[in-house]
Amino acid sequence: MTDGVFDRDSGHEQVVFCHDQATGLKAIIAIHSTALGPALGGTRCYPYRSESDALDDVLALSKGMSYKNALAGLELGGGKAVIIGDPAAIKTEALLRAYGRFVQSLGGRYYTACDVGTYVADMDVVAKETRFVTGRSTDDGGAGDSSVLTAFGVFQGMRAAAEHRWGSPELTGRRVGVLGAGKVGHLLVGHLVEAGARVVVSDVSPAAIARVRAEHPEAEVADGAEALLAQPLDVFAPCALGGVLNDATVPALRAEIVCGAANNQLAHAGIDKTLQDRGILYAPDYLVNAGGVIQVSDELHGFDFARARRKASAIFDTTKAVFALAEAEGVPPGTAADRLAERRMAEVGRLRSILVP
Repeated sequence: MTDGVFDRDSGHEQVVFCHDQATGLKAIIAIHSTALGPALGGTRCYPYRSESDALDDVLALSKGMSYKNALAGLELGGGKAVIIGDPAAIKTEALLRAYGRFVQSLGGRYYTACDVGTYVADMDVVAKETRFVTGRSTDDGGAGDSSVLTAFGVFQGMRAAAEHRWGSPELTGRRVGVLGAGKVGHLLVGHLVEAGARVVVSDVSPAAIARVRAEHPEAEVADGAEALLAQPLDVFAPCALGGVLNDATVPALRAEIVCGAANNQLAHAGIDKTLQDRGILYAPDYLVNAGGVIQVSDELHGFDFARARRKASAIFDTTKAVFALAEAEGVPPGTAADRLAERRMAEVGRLRSILVP
């Protein structure tokens, strides 16, 4: 299963394959960097087509967490975990506790939290076996659902993109297409409706659409991702799984701004330049969706929602700084964001080599 891991040249410090036969647990924990501190990133539970696909995903996601945490100004490195399987079929208390013991075995090099297919209640179970877990329920002393500040942060990034493109952060009257109305997407719709935007939403789940329509009957519904992409939009907000921006979808995209919550939205690095060439302003995903990790990281210091929300508000200014750097250096925003993150990891990480008795 691990053949070729070292050949990938991904820059990861550690990749751990976890298997508990009794519970059926098959998981991979990837620690990309601890230059800024312990690695923090969520646990994704998903029915991958193959173990190789799961490995590809966890490597990409954990690297993204290093950059996300660095840009968010956190004293944390980047990590991620995936549990292979359909969460509706495999998640049991025993499996989650077995996973928690593997997290504990890393001795604090990795802190876990929620992601796709896992929830606050799951983290409460994991916490029975490890203290290196965040995103727990408020009843258990945690920060609760990290989707709250994830959506808020994306909204702040979108406002910054609007100001950069149109000279004002206001979204009143702007037509915004939200792809994915799950944990984060439906909360983002709420922020947009409150801001006076005209929202069009699409999701593969009829239940998710029904929830949005019940809460926001003024929202329009597009019949699938292709139908949404084909619509004239001011902003396209991908909030489902990654890879939605690819060589087939970008030419069809009719939006001036892309700003959404999904991780790894670009199918490959060249898409960033393609968007720029088409005149589409791209707000890097790991920059604008950092509100969730800001929320759960605050839990490590004794959670205070108001403090965490203030930190997440800074995504507005950081997004503006990325766009300014991109223009100054003549590079796409994704490249500019990478440079800012890498600069902080190098400068602060270097201090770790200075012995402090």
